[in-house]
Amino acid sequence: MNDNELLLQLQEIMADTFDLDSVDITPETTAADIEEWDSLSHIRLIVAIEREFGIKFSNAEIEDMNNVGDLMGAIRKKTGQPA
Repeated sequence: MNDNELLLQLQEIMADTFDLDSVDITPETTAADIEEWDSLSHIRLIVAIEREFGIKFSNAEIEDMNNVGDLMGAIRKKTGQPA
């Protein structure tokens, strides 16, 4: 899966999690850029990503996620995909 495919998959997960018709994201997108991305929806987002990719993040990994690019890197690391 290349970066664009992963980004599109994350867009779908985020739109569903944040109850939006669509959401435009880049690797630099942060919670501050999306009004619906608050602390509760962040937990829901992490759970949705874990389910979608069949992975589990540690608390330390979650704390290190500051933007979508960090999420992408963590997913790649957990799934064994090249960064």
